[in-house]
Amino acid sequence: MSLVGEGRYPRLRGLEDRIGYSFTDTDLLVRAMTHSSYGDGQRSAPDNERLEFLGDRVLGLMTAAALYHYSSEAEGTLARRLNALVRKETCAQVAREVILGDALLLSSSEDRQGGREKTSILGDGCEALIAAIYLDGGYVEAKKFYDRFWQPILAEVVRKSAKDPKTELQERAMVVGQTLPKYEIKERSGPDHRPLFVIQVSVDGIGSAQGTGKSKRDAERFAAAHLLEGWPS
Repeated sequence: MSLVGEGRYPRLRGLEDRIGYSFTDTDLLVRAMTHSSYGDGQRSAPDNERLEFLGDRVLGLMTAAALYHYSSEAEGTLARRLNALVRKETCAQVAREVILGDALLLSSSEDRQGGREKTSILGDGCEALIAAIYLDGGYVEAKKFYDRFWQPILAEVVRKSAKDPKTELQERAMVVGQTLPKYEIKERSGPDHRPLFVIQVSVDGIGSAQGTGKSKRDAERFAAAHLLEGWPS
């Protein structure tokens, strides 16, 4: 009988209810929720770091596929959106929605230090959970979990980032009374049929950033997006 079935970890059963998936191999769920601190160095069972590694890749594949079907935009835009959807903060957001922190197996000291609410621990735990579902139920079950909890976030990310970053950067510069962004080619490499451009954009009083792309347009958009990421709040 599994550890969850034996009742050793009743909080994990509650997590199954909240995510809408019951594990066949519930030891996978135990491993996914086991933080490296658990047992204070005396633990013989493995922690969730290997599952986290796998879950990050499964999440990336599902997000890339969702964006491919959801949007007809260029590679650069899709890449920025993918990064927003798979980052630790987004994984932690989903973890908080399913109250994953309540099911984590932590050391007493990590628990006292607020480990159940730490973004890094929650994000890692969520990735490990995705991997555990994938290994236990296959891609279809992992995709059901993804669709349930990531699709609403995906729709919001697409809605917020629908504006071209060059347009948004220009509008922000005007709002704060600065001159229009200036774009400068810093480097061009590669053969004529496959060039690679490095372009720097600068806004007086704000700063500068660089972007790389297969065309000048793509490089400019990446540079604008990077400068927007560091825009003072």
